[in-house]
Amino acid sequence: MNFDLSDEQRLVQESIERFVNDTYTLDARQQLAAGKSGFSEAHWSTMAELGWLALPFAETDGGFGGNQIDTMVLMEQFGKGLVLEPYLASIIMGGGALKHGAAALKAEFLPGVIDGTRQLALAYAEPQARFDLDDVVTSARRDGDHYVLNGHKSMVLNGGTAHQLVVSARTGGGQTDRNGISLFLVDADGEGVKRDSFPTVDGLRAAEIALKDVRVPASRLIGAADAGFAILNAVANDAILALCAEAVGAMEVLYKDTVAYTQERVQFDHPLANFQVLQHRMVDMFMEYEQCRSLLYRATLETAQGTSTAAQRTIHALKHLVGRAGIFIAENAVQLHGGMGMTEELRIGHYFKRMLVIDSQFGNTDYHLQRFAA
Repeated sequence: MNFDLSDEQRLVQESIERFVNDTYTLDARQQLAAGKSGFSEAHWSTMAELGWLALPFAETDGGFGGNQIDTMVLMEQFGKGLVLEPYLASIIMGGGALKHGAAALKAEFLPGVIDGTRQLALAYAEPQARFDLDDVVTSARRDGDHYVLNGHKSMVLNGGTAHQLVVSARTGGGQTDRNGISLFLVDADGEGVKRDSFPTVDGLRAAEIALKDVRVPASRLIGAADAGFAILNAVANDAILALCAEAVGAMEVLYKDTVAYTQERVQFDHPLANFQVLQHRMVDMFMEYEQCRSLLYRATLETAQGTSTAAQRTIHALKHLVGRAGIFIAENAVQLHGGMGMTEELRIGHYFKRMLVIDSQFGNTDYHLQRFAA
């Protein structure tokens, strides 16, 4: 496998690195998180102007034809700054599902997604489902040229500010059948849609979505009826790869900040970095980070070459490792910073919170270990 980035990928990497360094200080991030939308509309417009929003979409749809490798490069840099803009929710998750829609549907909605004037959200999780994508009780009943949706969706990332929601609903089969799940593009402010937005522990935003007799034109069906699970699973795999890339970027900041702090902090007339037991602990942090980075490359390259059973198994292994190692690195970073690690004024704690949330998204360590074994 070739791990070298192309010239274009290096340019993207460098431009995002500059963006993060220039705009995402801890104070700036906290101010954005406390705002009405939870992110910067100006930053979102800048991302559109720089072409980042067009990156994963096909050239025939107005994008740049990027793949999971390009997304990995971008998300790793976003992880270093704990970027708040809803790239994962709108572009990778919502946009990733819409890519499978009919040509007319994509022509109507994707240009706005790419130029930043339209945001999407993927409403797939339900209160009873935990991490299972196929556990769906939200119903969609055919009524002439429309479908009528009823149900409840939980923890919808960017659900409060999205213009359209990609909603999974059951058009056939039983509660946990993979066949019978369909995906619909629903207007977020449409009649019968109720949104309850709230901040999450990591500074982002999510929403609870209630659907009551929501009428959706049949033309808003994404893919074929009853065959939405395959699309949903593919989007989930891409989202997991993006989350793990973000986590790897955050891990790099955590261990590097910890090493720098222990070199400066003096105890018993010696820098903390001189104590052998702490040196061993920081080596353990570095090794866990490097293992995650290596497995991220493998999973991303395998998926970019075409989703297979082997690639799916590697994704399960990656999500398990990133969840376990990410929390290990974050916990040790907080501990080695001492009391400072617990304060809101130091960025270590904010990265710790993000690592906890990443572990819980699309299945935690135990869930993916079970899926890997199965």
